[in-house]
Order: sequence, then structure tokens, then C-alpha cells
Amino acid sequence: MDPLFYVMAIMGCGDGSSACQQARVEQVQYRSIGECQRAMPAALARNSDVDYPVVTASCRATGERMAQTKASVTRG
Repeated sequence: MDPLFYVMAIMGCGDGSSACQQARVEQVQYRSIGECQRAMPAALARNSDVDYPVVTASCRATGERMAQTKASVTRG
């Protein structure tokens, strides 16, 4: 399984940040949500050509995620 990572979606929105739609996804994969969020200002500057009144970004988890389970307790 591939590990969990984060990608940044560049969103184009109407006036007042309404009706946002994904315009593109950055190619970079981030190891944490914090790392992704810190990269937002530079990513928004690179993607200022998106043809919407407002451009924003959203970090999203992607990749495989393994479910965590508690060990079953055997009672005797």
C-alpha cells in the first residue's frame, strides 16, 4: 500500500468565495497537512492565472489509509 500524503487543489471561486470549483491540482505531494498549508502562498502565486474572480487552495489527503483497529480481548 502507498502511504497517506496530501495534495493541494487550486480552487476557482465566484465573488465572495462562493461556488468554488477545482481548477487544477498541484503535482507536489506533502507528508503532512501543515507542510501543505505552509506551501499555499507560493502555490497560489504560481496559479494566479486561473480565470476566476477569487482563487484559493485546499489541502486534501490522498493515498492509501489503513484502518486502525483495537485488539480484541479474549475473556475466559
